[in-house]
Parts: sequence; structure tokens; C-alpha cells
Amino acid sequence: MASGMVRPFSKLVLTCSAALCMWGGAVFGADANQTRFSVTFPVARSAKPLDGRVFLLLSTDGSAEPRMQISNSPRTQMIFGLDVENLTPGHAVTVDSKAVGYPITRLAAVPPGEYYVQAVLHRYETFHRADGHVVTLPMDRGEGQHWNIAPGNFYSRPRKIRLTSAAEVIPLAMDQEIPPIAPPADTKYIRHVRIKSDLLTKFWGRDMYLGAHVLLPEGFDTHPEAHYPLAVFHGHFPDDIEGFRTEPPDPNLKPDYSERFHISGYNRIQQEEAYKFYRQWTGKDFPRILVIEIQHANPYYDDSYAVNSANLGPYGDAIETELIPAIEKRFRGIGQGWARFTYGGSTGGWEALAVQMFYPDHYNGAFVACPDPVDFHAYTTMDLYKDKNAYYISGPNKSVLQPGMRDYLGHTLATTKDLNEYERALGSKGRSGEQFDIWQAVFSPVGPDGYPRQIIDKDTGEIDHEVAAYWRDHYDLDYILQRDWKTLGPKLRGKIHLYCGSADTYFLNDAVYLMEDFLNKTNDPPYEGEVKYGDRAEHCWNGDPTLPNYLSRLHYNTMYLPKFLDRLAKTAPPGADLTSWRY
Repeated sequence: MASGMVRPFSKLVLTCSAALCMWGGAVFGADANQTRFSVTFPVARSAKPLDGRVFLLLSTDGSAEPRMQISNSPRTQMIFGLDVENLTPGHAVTVDSKAVGYPITRLAAVPPGEYYVQAVLHRYETFHRADGHVVTLPMDRGEGQHWNIAPGNFYSRPRKIRLTSAAEVIPLAMDQEIPPIAPPADTKYIRHVRIKSDLLTKFWGRDMYLGAHVLLPEGFDTHPEAHYPLAVFHGHFPDDIEGFRTEPPDPNLKPDYSERFHISGYNRIQQEEAYKFYRQWTGKDFPRILVIEIQHANPYYDDSYAVNSANLGPYGDAIETELIPAIEKRFRGIGQGWARFTYGGSTGGWEALAVQMFYPDHYNGAFVACPDPVDFHAYTTMDLYKDKNAYYISGPNKSVLQPGMRDYLGHTLATTKDLNEYERALGSKGRSGEQFDIWQAVFSPVGPDGYPRQIIDKDTGEIDHEVAAYWRDHYDLDYILQRDWKTLGPKLRGKIHLYCGSADTYFLNDAVYLMEDFLNKTNDPPYEGEVKYGDRAEHCWNGDPTLPNYLSRLHYNTMYLPKFLDRLAKTAPPGADLTSWRY
């Protein structure tokens, strides 16, 4: 789950019209229309056959392209997906009732009426992995795994049509192509690093790269004798260093409205806080450190969860032994574990805790906000080890849909069934690029077909407990802490700091409660960290009780700094450099 900007989860949708009403894919009412769509791309776009997934988008809103209106919110328009292999230029693929849809599950159930229609080809690449498996997946192309803006994807121009109940074939030509994304330019304070990873290249069978955005301290160029502590910020795919602005807010900026935080003009607030951060960062007596945000998008998601994985490869080792040492060498990092800290929220929170645990000597503290599930007894709202089904809470005579997302008042906005059906429309074999699929890709063993073994059957919701046992042994962070505390505990003493809202949008606080229960019982050694909760706070509360979350979430790069400095002073080895960077 996201740190900062959250990749939006879907919300439960009840779609009704005079002709049709459907709930969770069950259709009631009028006769289904028989319309089919014939989708092609021209040789001018590619002379070679292509693999991928064809999306058909239908929208009742002409204010934007249909491909920009697909989400898992109540305002989503309709998407239908179909895998294609060796699709040749000029050859039509028919999108009909075989396509999997969301929030309406089948094209035949779409009520007659006027719609804007568009088709997109999300292109896949063939990988010959070192484990012997050959898989086709959508490699990230600089966009952070978003099919609707991925460079190289083909799409058709939107057009308005009328669906009727009569049989009809509507042709769509994907003659447009999404252009490349220009990389960000270096500035005085922000530099960009991209390295080829030998470890990941070997695993994936093609060149693979890791990147990072580096925020340099004031005086970096004028103090060549200084070497700096390193703060590693984990989160989703960053376009650049977030929240750092060297100019005052744009006076002509049109205020927007944040539905997440229920506040107007949030875009201006963000610019104001980013400018304040710049002034603070460059101010007199501010501690001079290096901050990095890592880019590790991969064929399954916008980041790798920063650990080694059977399906994603050795991302943990690649980041720790290839990327970070290269950055510290280039930008004069101290390069020792006592002078490194890691932090982040949501996905980044889980990653910060995981790398502190899996590489305990590499870091001197993890500051973990609203982490993704740290105990799979509380995998959002389900218990992967005891529950039989992820979609329903079942009794002897009744089943209730399992909530997956709530608002700040506790209302259910989405069920786990709804969230997984959204992903099912976006991709088969765990290729949706969304949340449940990346958990599955990172945590699962490899299946016989080379794709991740399924933990939850997306059609039925049934949980595979054999796969869950694998998850427990390799990635259940609370289980691993308890299992290995005798040897791991001494290396983590004073390093674990957990923060979560008691009303987290995705119920992530439940798993934090379980981890806290264990940590509070430890005495050999005691953990000597902290766990704090924001009363009634949503995702992603990060530990500041003095400010509302819409502000504190913009302060990641400074709010933990006093804790960093305090720990450095207490734990630095004799003779350590505590002065060259305090100019």
C-alpha cells in the first residue's frame, strides 16, 4: 500500500439503471446486449506480433478519456480485459463475453445506452528467467506500473457509440501510442542514479536496473571533507524527490479538493509544505544527511517490497549490496550500518521494517508508519491461517462479505471480494499490477506455470493454506520476530518504531496490535523501541500527534530526524564521524 499518495483501492459499487441492476456480478433485469468489439493495431505501430492484455473501456462521462476513468472508486467506469498472444498487426481480436470485467463482470450485462468507448493494448514482454521458467509480463517503462499511461502501449481514440440489444460488431483501431516519459533532470539538491543490477539481470534473463533519487544536503559541493549519514525512504515508485520545492507556491494554482482528507486547496498546502521543507533543509544548523528514495519497479508492481522473492528475484540483496553502496560511494556516505536509517509508510512501512529485520546490521533504526500487514493473522481483515475464505465471514447459516476498506467514520467502502475482482479484470496470473497481486508475487512460491502460486482464488475467495504456510515462514514479520528473537532480538534492540492509526483505512492496525503484543512481552532482550497509535486516525498516520495527518504525512523527511540524531549519539562506535556533517 502506498506511502504518501495511496494507490487507490476500489470501493463497493452498486450499478443500477432502468434496464439493469447488478451486485457483485449477479445480473437481474433486461436482456443482455450482443454487441462485440473488433480490436486491431496497425503495422505502423508494430510489424511484429505482440503479447499482452487488451482492455475495452466504456464510459458514460465524456470529460476525459475512458482509460483515465478506471479505478476502484465508486466513480469508476467500466473495464473489460482479455489476454492476447502473438497478436499480429491488422489481425482483429474480438472482445465479447469472454472478457473479464469490472465493476460489471461481463460485457453482455452492460445495459443499452450511449457510451464513450476506447481500447488499450497493455504490452507484455517475454522473460527467460534463471529458474528455467518463461513468463510474459508487463515490464515497467518509467511510469510506475500504470497500464493507462505506460509508454509503448497502444490505444484507440475515444468515440461515442450507442449500445443496443441487437447483434453488432464495433471496430476499434489502436493507432495511437503512449509516448516515453522524460527522466527528471538533476538539480543542485537532487541527483538521480540508475545502475544495472547484475543480480537482477541474471535472474530475469535481460538487463534490469535499479534507480534512486538522492536529496543532497546543503553545502555538499563546498564541504568535500564531509561524509554523511544515510536515510533510506521506502515507498511506491517516486517520479522524483517528493515534497521538496525550491520556489514559493504558485499564486495562480487552482485549488483542488482532497476527498481523502476532506479539505479544499490541498494542492496548495502541498506546495507550501514542500517549500517550507526546502527552507528548513537549507537552513542554518540543520543536520546534513543524505536522503534517498529508491526506484525498483518490476514486471509485477511499482516496487519490489525490497526483499528477495522467488517470483521477483533478489531485490533485497540487489538494493543492499549493489545500489546503496554505489550511492554512498558517489555521494560520500559514511557507509556503515550505525549511520543508516530506514523509514516509510504503508508499503514503505512494511519495507522499512523488513529490511531492518532481514539486514539487521545494515541499519540503526526503522521508523515504520501504517505498515502493510506485519502479521498474516491480520492480513487486512482476514486470518490467512484459520479462515477458509477471504471474501466471506461465514457462520452455520449465514455469510457476510468481508470488509476490505473503510472511511473515517467506519463505513465499509470496499470488500475484499470487490478489490480482487478489480484486479481480476486488470490481469490474469497475478499480472494486475495492484495490491493483492503484488503481495502474492512477493510472498508466494513459484507455481508450475512460472507465475506466483495463488493464495486467494479470485473467483471463489478460497484461501490456499499450503501457500499461506510458505508466506508465514518467509514473510510474516511478526512470526519471524517470534521465531528468531533469540538471535535477531539483540541486533534489533532499540531499532523498531511502529506508528499506525487506530482507524486505518485498510485495517492495518490489527496486525500492528499483534506485533505489539509480542514486543511488549520480550525481555531477552527487551525490544526498547516504541509503538504508538493515532486515535481515530486513518491511513497513513505516521506518529505525529500534534498535527492532522494531511500535514504530518508531508513531513516524513524531517519528523523522524530528531530520533535519528538521538540514536546516532547513543550508539555510534568509538571514533565514529559525528562532526564532519554537522557544519
